[in-house]
Amino acid sequence: MSSGGFHVHGPHDHEMEHATQGGAHGGHGGMTNQIALFTAVIATVGAIFAYMGGATQANAGMYKNEAAIKKTAASNQWNYFQAKSTKQSLAELSRDLTTNPAEKDKYQAKIDRYEKEKNEIKADADKLEAEVVEWNKKSDEQMHLHHRWAQATTVLQVAIALAAIALLTRKKWLEYAMFAGGAIGVGVGAMALLHI
Repeated sequence: MSSGGFHVHGPHDHEMEHATQGGAHGGHGGMTNQIALFTAVIATVGAIFAYMGGATQANAGMYKNEAAIKKTAASNQWNYFQAKSTKQSLAELSRDLTTNPAEKDKYQAKIDRYEKEKNEIKADADKLEAEVVEWNKKSDEQMHLHHRWAQATTVLQVAIALAAIALLTRKKWLEYAMFAGGAIGVGVGAMALLHI
C-alpha cells in the first residue's frame, strides 16, 4: 500500500517478490521451476504409460476370451469326433455280427464314411487347438507388456513423489533421486514400447 511516497509491505508481499524474482536471495527459484517442469512432463508421460497399461490389459483379456471361445469350439469338435467313433464302433459290431453279405457291405460303407468324417473332424479340432495356443500366447504377451507399463507408471509416480519431497525439503540429493527415478521410469516405458 502506498500513500505519499510511503510504501508498506503486506505480510506476503516479500515472499511473492522473492518467488517472482527467481529466488535471488536463497537460490531456490531455479530449483522450484526445474522441479515444477519435471513434474509436469513426468505426469504427462505417466498418464500415457497408464493408458497403454490399461489398453494392453484389455487386449490380454480379449485375447484370453478368444482362446476360451476357441477351446470350447475345439471341445465341441472332439465330442463330435467321439460320437462318430461310437457310431463307427456300432457299425463295426453290426458288420461283424451279421451273416448277410449285403448287410455287411452296407455296414462297411457306413464304417468308411465315419472314418472319413472323423478325419475331417479331427483336422478341424486340431486347427482349433492350435488357435487356442496362439490366442493364449498373444494374451500372455499383452500381460507382459501390461506389467511393463504398470512398472513404468509406478516408477514415475515415485519420481513425482520425490519431486514433491525435494521441493518441500530443498534437498539436492532428492532432486537427483527424482531425476533418476524419472529416467528409470521412462526407460522401463521404452522397454514396453519395444516389447522387451
